[in-house]
Amino acid sequence: MSALAPIWTPLDFVAKTKEGENIGGVLGGIGYWNGLEIRALWVHEQFRGQGYGSKILAYIEEVAREKGAEIAMLDTFDFQAEEFYLKNGYQPIGEIKDFPKGHRRIYFSKRL
Repeated sequence: MSALAPIWTPLDFVAKTKEGENIGGVLGGIGYWNGLEIRALWVHEQFRGQGYGSKILAYIEEVAREKGAEIAMLDTFDFQAEEFYLKNGYQPIGEIKDFPKGHRRIYFSKRL
């Protein structure tokens, strides 16, 4: 039995102001079967609530789509960005209850 060669196309982006100040960014990539895996998305506190997170998310989705990705997947916690991902068209596909204690880890996907 032969092992599969690792396949990963990194898609890591940082959004900055005209002055070079970090607004936010995203760490992700395209793995096996053309799936976009979003590992982290953040927006600096002073820029939150202004639509930058949605723009960063839309950007990585578009770049991934252009490279052949057909689905995006990620996870978050109920105290982090659950509503943000729902608002941006992601569907919950599973969760781990009481992890961490008193909370939920939620898994999402979205067809690109």
